[in-house]
Amino acid sequence: MIPFSILDLSPIPDGADASQALDHSRQLAQAAEEQGYNRVWLAEHHGMPGIASAATSIVIGHVGAATKRIRIGSGGIMLPNHSPLVIAEQFGTLEALFPGRVDLGLGRAPGTDMRTARALRRNLEAGAENFPHDIVELQQLLDAPREDQAILAVPGMNTKVPIWLLGSSLYSAHLAAALGLPYAFASHFAPDMLLDALAIYRERFQPSDRLYRPYVIAGLMGVAAETDEEAQYHFTSAQQQFVNLRRNVRGRFPRPVKDMDGFWTDMERINVEHTLRYAAVGSPETVHGKLDEFIATTGADELIISMPIHDIKARLRSVELFASLPLMQKMH
Repeated sequence: MIPFSILDLSPIPDGADASQALDHSRQLAQAAEEQGYNRVWLAEHHGMPGIASAATSIVIGHVGAATKRIRIGSGGIMLPNHSPLVIAEQFGTLEALFPGRVDLGLGRAPGTDMRTARALRRNLEAGAENFPHDIVELQQLLDAPREDQAILAVPGMNTKVPIWLLGSSLYSAHLAAALGLPYAFASHFAPDMLLDALAIYRERFQPSDRLYRPYVIAGLMGVAAETDEEAQYHFTSAQQQFVNLRRNVRGRFPRPVKDMDGFWTDMERINVEHTLRYAAVGSPETVHGKLDEFIATTGADELIISMPIHDIKARLRSVELFASLPLMQKMH
C-alpha cells in the first residue's frame, strides 16, 4: 500500500468557463480529502484555453480554503518564469494560511509556448540555466535568515516549505539527487525516461537536512468507471487533447466521443498511445492490475494521478473508485 495523490490542471471543459473549472477543482480537492488522498497539486500552464490554473498560487489558496487536512501545493511552479523571492513570498503566504499543509513543487520548463513565455517577462535562457541556483536561493529565502542576509521573504522566511523537484528528463534526476530533494517524475505525459531517471536519482542521492533517503512520486493518467467501456469513453477527452496539442489546436477540454477512429490518424494514435502508455483506464479491477504493475516496475513511494475527465460527476466517481483499491494507503 502506498499513498495516492491528485494532480489537477483545473481543466476548462467544452461548454464551461474558468469559474466552473475552478469550482470543479474545489470539489475535486474536497473529494480527495474525504477519500484519504495524500495531496492535491496544481500545475502551472499559460495561454491554454482549456486550463485554468495559470495563477497557480491563487488556485492553491482556493483549494486550501475548501479543505482542512489534505496537503496542497504545486506540481509544479515553473521557476524560470518567476523570481525566487516572489515564489518564496507566495508560498510563505500559503504556509501562513494553511500551516503544515503546503508543498512547493518546482519545474524547469516554461509551461507554455515560447511567445507566451517571453510575455511572462523573464529571460528564458538565463532562467533555465540559473535553475539550480534559483532553487538554492529559494530554499534560503524559506529557511532561517542568515545574520548578513539583506533580502528577506515576508511571509516566507523560517517556514521551511518542503521543496520538490519535478521532471521529465535525466537532468532533473541528477539535480534532485545532488540537492537531496524529493523527486516527482512526469510519467503521465513523458514516459520514455522514467526508469532511467529513477535509477539515477536513487543511485546518486545525497542525503540533506530535508531528506535522508530518496523519495519518488510517479505520475500517471487515471480514469476509473464502473466498466472498461465507460472509462475508455471518458478517456477519449484526454486522447483528443493530446492530438490537439500536436496539431496546435487550442481550445477547451474536449467532450468525450464514442469512437476515436474518425478523429485521429494512425500515426497520431500510435504517438498518443505511446505517450499515455502508463495510463490506468478501466473498471476498478482493470485499474488495480495496471497500478499493481506500475508500482512494481517503478518502486514508487507514492502515485500522483491526473484524472482528465470532462464530466465533473464522472471525475469525482473516478476519485472514489481509485480510493477503493486495496493498493491505496489512506491518509489523514
